[in-house]
Amino acid sequence: MPNSRVVVAGALAIATFMQVLDTSIANVSIPTIAGNLGASTDQGTWVITSFAVANGISVPLTGWLMQRFGVVRVFVLSVLLFTFTSFLCGAAWSLSSLVFFRVLQGAVSGPMIPGSQALLLSIFPPQRKGAALAIWSMTTLVAPITGPILGGYISDNYSWSWIFYINVPVGLLCAALCWRNLHDRETPTRKLPIDTVGLGLLVIWVGALQIMLDTGKDADWFSSPLILSEAIIAAVGFTAFIIWELGEKHPIVDLSLFRNRNFSLSVIAFCVGYALLFGALVLQPLWMQTWLGYTATWAGLATAPSGVVAVLITPLIGRYLDKVDARIFASASLVAFGASYFMRAGYTADASFIAYVIPMLVQGIGMALFFVSLLSIMFDGVEPQRVPAASGLSNFMRITAGAFAASIVTTFWDRHAALHQTRLAEATSIYDPRLQQALDRLHDLGFGDLSSLATLTHSLANQAYLMSALDFFWIGGWLCLLMVAFIWLTRRPRGGAVVAAAD
Repeated sequence: MPNSRVVVAGALAIATFMQVLDTSIANVSIPTIAGNLGASTDQGTWVITSFAVANGISVPLTGWLMQRFGVVRVFVLSVLLFTFTSFLCGAAWSLSSLVFFRVLQGAVSGPMIPGSQALLLSIFPPQRKGAALAIWSMTTLVAPITGPILGGYISDNYSWSWIFYINVPVGLLCAALCWRNLHDRETPTRKLPIDTVGLGLLVIWVGALQIMLDTGKDADWFSSPLILSEAIIAAVGFTAFIIWELGEKHPIVDLSLFRNRNFSLSVIAFCVGYALLFGALVLQPLWMQTWLGYTATWAGLATAPSGVVAVLITPLIGRYLDKVDARIFASASLVAFGASYFMRAGYTADASFIAYVIPMLVQGIGMALFFVSLLSIMFDGVEPQRVPAASGLSNFMRITAGAFAASIVTTFWDRHAALHQTRLAEATSIYDPRLQQALDRLHDLGFGDLSSLATLTHSLANQAYLMSALDFFWIGGWLCLLMVAFIWLTRRPRGGAVVAAAD
């Protein structure tokens, strides 16, 4: 039994690793994927947002599925479906087909993380559950490190399809091991009502809003009747969703949890902090590859150090969380995030690789503190029987906030770059001696008039995109500091961190 327990724990951890990996592995591969499928890099971000939104919507449904059909069945089926949809993603022939398959992949993967956590708790004795969860949680930190590096290496040396194909053998092995060792430990099942109307409204308003955010820039926003219609659908759907959920006896999302001050305030900080983190993790590799000349591998290596620091520090944090006010750790995490963004707001056009790495090391400190401290505050005062609902709601909001942020940040970056480019052009004159000197140097290097002007125009655009990225990092830094105030409006948690499945 001890040996089989270790095997199952390994399979559960690998399944978690695989699911978390797929939230970040495509980040550095977007330019490659978009180029191969004949799409712009802006459209390429749909590969990230489609998965995140579908995954976020499926999270609130996870608890009902597991109680209705059993944790083992739902988890194993989720892993198999995730594996199958990963194969479909790798076989995609166009951007639209890839986005569709990513939606399916995100939707079926909802039960994987809460399921693996619940099963891990069931196979270990009480005295070893803490150590088991600590090892399990490390996989959620290692995956974001591995994702950008692995995704970058595969994109540079093989076909981008392999960032999805690698899930196939791993997923099949995990599903086989878990079913073989756990099928006789299935949890009791019971028939429960499901809030189909609430789920339908949730899909409508979140889906409409995400499509609007993803396509709005290309359609010139509200000058397009389609974008305007999507905005109206999202607004009406959201309003109807709130009204319905407040009156539903078995809501898909329990909005009454927001009556708890600690929960509501910490969820705001949780979502804003994660949205900025996820937005930056999408923007920086995209910027480094499209304008700074970095390969996907080196862009991944530049973003990975934050995860390394988080892995090293997280075990130390757990030792002191019961002894130190969690609000101090939460504040420190947001300050570390803010400091990282302010450091990146000082990037220059000729910054070295080390200059990109150092702020990520500071960000890693924030990552180590962020999740565990905010969860401790968030679940303080929540009745034990409502913790799964609270966890599902907070994770739904966090995941969708990240998806929305990816669209908003890339749109902000592009539009503000256009604004900066216009201002730089207005401030530049053909009679400017510095411009004439630059043209003369290019002529001396053998460039003709047109190629010289094209080179200078590209340099102007490069500078504009740099300035736009700095704007985002500057705003991100101040928003993180603002969230510290929300933390200190909460009560001091009475206990340590609460670990709950996101179901």
